[in-house]
Amino acid sequence: MVPALRKAFNTAFSLQRYENFLKDLHSHYPGAIDFRVAETPVFIPKDFAAKLTDACESIIDLIVDPDFKTLTERAIPAGDRVPGENDHSHFLAFDFGICTDAADPGEAVWQPQLIEMQGFASLYGFQAYYPDLFRRHFSIPDNYSQYLNGYDHSTYVEELGKTILGGLAPEQVILLELKPHEQKTRIDFYCTEDYLGIRTVCLTELIQEGKKLYYLHALTGKKTEIRRIYNRIIFDELNAAAGSLGPHVDIRQELDVEWVAHPNWFYRISKFMLPFIHHPAVPPTFFLNEIKQPPADLENYVLKPLFSFAGRGVVIDIDPSDLENIKDPENWILQRKVTYADLIPTPDVPAKVELRIMYLWKDGDVRPRQAINLARLSKGKMIGVRYNKDKEWVGGSVCYFER
Repeated sequence: MVPALRKAFNTAFSLQRYENFLKDLHSHYPGAIDFRVAETPVFIPKDFAAKLTDACESIIDLIVDPDFKTLTERAIPAGDRVPGENDHSHFLAFDFGICTDAADPGEAVWQPQLIEMQGFASLYGFQAYYPDLFRRHFSIPDNYSQYLNGYDHSTYVEELGKTILGGLAPEQVILLELKPHEQKTRIDFYCTEDYLGIRTVCLTELIQEGKKLYYLHALTGKKTEIRRIYNRIIFDELNAAAGSLGPHVDIRQELDVEWVAHPNWFYRISKFMLPFIHHPAVPPTFFLNEIKQPPADLENYVLKPLFSFAGRGVVIDIDPSDLENIKDPENWILQRKVTYADLIPTPDVPAKVELRIMYLWKDGDVRPRQAINLARLSKGKMIGVRYNKDKEWVGGSVCYFER
């Protein structure tokens, strides 16, 4: 997106430098990175950043509207509703595909198109750790940063700490996950532990006494009260694994803890919102049960289940029978497809880019604040490992934004 920087990076790139970077990256947390890290970052100029911000803030206007909770009540499955919901999610993430409105790349006008959003935490720790390390091995201009809104490493970590800890001592706050040391994103847990001093705890390790929760501190062995949970459990995964987990606390009950973010926000700020958003950066989206007649150009739409995670259940190439066979159309959306731009020149075919703008929303703040980002590069039909097997210049990445 910044031709001079792209040309300079690709010219200076070498496989040896990339391998040295990976060796350095893995040496700090051996065996903890279980996904492919791409060879290149993405450079974002100010004008495109402004388009992203305009889209995000327009969506946030809807989220802060007093009627938002009423609008999204149906988004929360009855079996997954958790008591004690607070006023707002502590995390917002907006995923955009970088697209173009021109057939000729030489005349391209890059446009962001919203793919999904979530009121749930993602790689807030890892995205502070790895881009700084990347700079040791590759030349990144000083006026480009992974941090947004004027943050730098120290101020970002401070804001992350205020959001997650909420003023409590680190030992009273835990990161909660299912079998955390087996998760593909476990590197993020370890970075978060190092930055904030909190412990990562498996659901099966929780100790319940009445409405209070405790855990055994890994360093002291002391039974410690949990007052705040940095939640990383996806209920879709919990429901699938519940039968094989063994005894564990039912976290859907009323408990004497604070949630960061509260599980209900995972559903409220999600694909469920897409049909209510009208903005040039948001592809037209409809609840399936509200469509009286399927579009004549059905091939230009994608079918998505509302209550799934990581692309599960998405139908890219729709057949009319796919719509007829759905038993719960109120839980599905039809979204107009977008065409990702062949954006990043690589040694073989260009790579496509999806980027995530990540917000932090501290207790007491009126609105969330942009904080950091991540990117994913792809050469397949969709973003994700199974669509990019045996490919290079794909995988997890980061955008460096022009200051």
